[in-house]
Amino acid sequence: MTSQLTDTGADHQEMVDLEKHERVERVLNIPKPPGLGHDLMETAFSWRNKIPFLNKQSGPWKAELVSMLQAMFPILSWCQTYKITKFKHDFMAGLTLASLCIPQSIGYATLAKLDPQYGLYTSVVPPLIYAVMGTSREIAIGPVAVISLLLSSMAQKIQDPVANPIAYHKLVLTATFFAGIFQAAFGLFRSGFLIDFLSHAAIVGFMAGAAIVIGLQQLKGLLGITHFTNKTDIISVIKTVWSSFHQPWNPLNFLLGCSFLIFILITRFLGRRNRKLFWLPAIAPLISVILATLIVFLTKADKHGVKIVKHIKGGLNPSSVHQLQLNGSHVGAAAKIGFIVAIIALTEAIAVGRSFAAMKGYHLDGNKEMVAMGFMNIIGSFTSCYVATGSFSRTAVNFSAGCETAVSNIVMAITVFISLQLLTKLLYYTPVAILASVILSALPGLIDLNGAYNIWKVDKLDFLACIGAFLGVLFATVEIGLLVAVSISFAKIILISIRPGTETLGRLPGSDMFGDVNQYPMAVRTPGVLIMRLKSALLCFANANFVRERIMKWVIEEEKDSKGTSEKTIQLVILDISNLVDIDTSGIASLEELYKNLDSNGIKMAIANPRWQVIHKLKVANFVGKIGGRVYLSVAEAVDSFSIYT
Repeated sequence: MTSQLTDTGADHQEMVDLEKHERVERVLNIPKPPGLGHDLMETAFSWRNKIPFLNKQSGPWKAELVSMLQAMFPILSWCQTYKITKFKHDFMAGLTLASLCIPQSIGYATLAKLDPQYGLYTSVVPPLIYAVMGTSREIAIGPVAVISLLLSSMAQKIQDPVANPIAYHKLVLTATFFAGIFQAAFGLFRSGFLIDFLSHAAIVGFMAGAAIVIGLQQLKGLLGITHFTNKTDIISVIKTVWSSFHQPWNPLNFLLGCSFLIFILITRFLGRRNRKLFWLPAIAPLISVILATLIVFLTKADKHGVKIVKHIKGGLNPSSVHQLQLNGSHVGAAAKIGFIVAIIALTEAIAVGRSFAAMKGYHLDGNKEMVAMGFMNIIGSFTSCYVATGSFSRTAVNFSAGCETAVSNIVMAITVFISLQLLTKLLYYTPVAILASVILSALPGLIDLNGAYNIWKVDKLDFLACIGAFLGVLFATVEIGLLVAVSISFAKIILISIRPGTETLGRLPGSDMFGDVNQYPMAVRTPGVLIMRLKSALLCFANANFVRERIMKWVIEEEKDSKGTSEKTIQLVILDISNLVDIDTSGIASLEELYKNLDSNGIKMAIANPRWQVIHKLKVANFVGKIGGRVYLSVAEAVDSFSIYT
């Protein structure tokens, strides 16, 4: 009888050992994970698979070539099913878009410290290129206020637009070329993560600050001020405006500008109240320009102090290839401006495109968008255009007008081109104040108060980045505002990385799931077992010692609480590393030191749910063997294994 019991116990122990071995083997017998080099090459050169001559696994080369061309030029795909009914919607949307685009483009060119025709040039070529290469159906391409301000604020520090306008113009064109190069490279090498460094919170603050700065800049045209500061900070602008009141100035500019600004804002209010009147706020800026020009022409107001645009050069976009300065003394500065502008332009365009794509229920390919934006700006720099991107206000108009495809951009570009050919002479008497009113009317859409309030409610550190960008743009420069926002965002990432949290887990009643005992008070802790979960994706030199000290602190506190009892409270520490994506040598060293500290106190250590890269490195470092092979697929498995042995 005794021998039978002994045999039964031995068989049971053997089965337990076999089960333990099988569980460990499930985790440890895995293929070698791909290295960093493989991931980088796969990401950077994924475009090679789309080229028939470089892809060995491709089918018939003609079919693959057609597929590649359709991927590069999406218009080749959707034009096959394009119908006349869609064209009717696109045609009306394009005309509506042009009526808003023409006055805005002239105004944004003056904001960029360029002649008015360059804004119109930028509304011709880039939209045509984007219509062929872009994937968004609604986005409206052209000059925008924030990019115009950004370009002028940085470029005028290198070349004075008043003292040397030709050199300034060449610098802007060169910066546009570099912006296109960077944008196309981001898309080709799938480096879109770079624009993610500008968080949503940073963009909200930056846009709000830029809107106020742009509004202050328009006081020059609205008040008819002749001498205005080139600085963009609010202190300098207020000083200039205050000093101008002590000099002779003509109130007619202010009266004319404010009258039409009120008119545009009223039409916008009516358009929001009644969706059927969406066309009214879209054509209001053009109507304002026409009426104001007629008023000045008929009353000869320009001879009574009203400042006018005067000559606007018409005709086809002239070639500007010879104006690009790719080997001059300012090429480095132009590249720097291009890089900053490229990221801001992409951030705005992709955010706008994705918002409207979600409304229509289709996917927007971010990498294709970057390539399309890049090529349209490269070609734009060859044809006297400055940096173009997607405009939120014009895209909203395009969407409301019922556009179906990017043909609306083509219709808009053709309409602007016809205006350049035939109508520029009629804009001679256009008052500068009305252009300031058109720009001012577009600024409220850049200030997202609800977004800022939600950021404050959800994440105070994000709000700090938001307010940092806002104050930096407002009281310093646009670049400093961006730098402050990015710095705060990076500081947040570093803070979270070097001080990751840990959670004590307990079993949720009636299940094999384990949750944070603080989040789920009903969770039951397993006697003799301390289960800790790391709240970090990376265990590295920056946070390894902090994590080790936190775990040991928990163990020591548990031991103190157990004084006076005969049994040892903690016999096993289980680390749930399901959140851990990667680990470096410092992280492994800290785990080894943690194991030694626990082992010296008679406490065993186990690991649950390790990721592919992590368990591979732990195997190579022989850490698995040091902890006795206690590696499990889940926390429940680890707890059950402990209960079997105890």
